[in-house]
Amino acid sequence: MGNIDIALKEVMTIDGALGVALVDFNSGLALGVLGGGKDLDLTAAAAGNTDVVRAKMRTMEILNLHNESIEDVLISLTGQYHLIRLLTSRNGSGLFLYVALDRKRANLAMARRQLQQVERNLDV
Repeated sequence: MGNIDIALKEVMTIDGALGVALVDFNSGLALGVLGGGKDLDLTAAAAGNTDVVRAKMRTMEILNLHNESIEDVLISLTGQYHLIRLLTSRNGSGLFLYVALDRKRANLAMARRQLQQVERNLDV
């Protein structure tokens, strides 16, 4: 479990990071959370974003996009970015990283790059 904690701490070093969760999209359960608070319930966000991931996967299946895979999903709010990064490693299959970013402080391109780095180093 230490590796998950390290990965979550790395994500929280991203400029503007408000909270992060590592989520199993088969169950909707968060395997780890860091940050958040009363205005950002990461457990609820994990469950809700599981529905987003599942819906996109069903849509890709309907569209017959079998040679494609989801790298990340971006939801832009007026004050925040919510970024979902599906893990592609063999050990991370079925998991995603969810991070909420303060839109005023975050650099979206850099955040995506840092999430890719965290994913490469994460062994679950």
